[in-house]
Amino acid sequence: MSMGEKGMQATTTQRHRPTGSPLRVLAWRTLAAVLAIGLLWPPHMVMAQAAPSGRPAPSSVLSTGGGQALIDPADTVLLLLDHQSGLFQTVKDISVAELRANTIMLAKLATLLKIPVITTASEPNGPNGPLMPEIQQFAPHAVFVPRKGEVNAWDNEDFVKAVRATGKKTLIMAGVWTSVCVMFPALDAKAAGFKVYAVMDASGDPSDMVSRTTLARFTQAGIVPTTANAVLCEIHRTWNRPEAADIAQLYTMVAPNYAALIESYQKAQDVIKQQKQ
Repeated sequence: MSMGEKGMQATTTQRHRPTGSPLRVLAWRTLAAVLAIGLLWPPHMVMAQAAPSGRPAPSSVLSTGGGQALIDPADTVLLLLDHQSGLFQTVKDISVAELRANTIMLAKLATLLKIPVITTASEPNGPNGPLMPEIQQFAPHAVFVPRKGEVNAWDNEDFVKAVRATGKKTLIMAGVWTSVCVMFPALDAKAAGFKVYAVMDASGDPSDMVSRTTLARFTQAGIVPTTANAVLCEIHRTWNRPEAADIAQLYTMVAPNYAALIESYQKAQDVIKQQKQ
């Protein structure tokens, strides 16, 4: 390399190197880290707005074909099954606090993106107890379908009619117990031609053994096991959308440490603003 080329390379390196105080360098490094994890997607990755008129959520399929195998919010209904206070006391495969937080996040996500929600309980006046009130609080549009004692929600004609009335073919299910209240309607819905997702950490079982057996049976039957965080990411898809700030807050519910990432990014922005003043 000639001396002139070396000088040009040095000049280019200096031009792209952060300059200024240590705080400014820290701010730029924090911003770079956030960008590296995909906080801002390039413009060509914006979701296509091609859903038919009257559909409450946009299509998740991009012009590139991305999203073909992912959840389409425009074709999705959230089914929250038997999240009852009495049954919570029997859950041993996940902490009740985490189960509730993940369920609340799903309710908030559905409300934010106008995804239909159906809730149900076999017998809310019995020992299994009432449904957790946060679902109705954070998803006031949720439709409650009371059952007449049926363990399997798909055995209840009113419940099945409510699901079919949405016109959606993708069912995201969560409930307590996973092995019964989610498993039974999931199997029947799959047999009826629906695409079914089971949110494992917004559901609960009496033991780890029961949970592992349930997971195996789901996969054997073609039901997609997933998590609250994965559902959020899969429906979210891009930060280049008007709900980005609200979605970011939902991540703090399923991944509490994500709040630290948001705080560090905000602090970096504050430092940059102060130095410009």
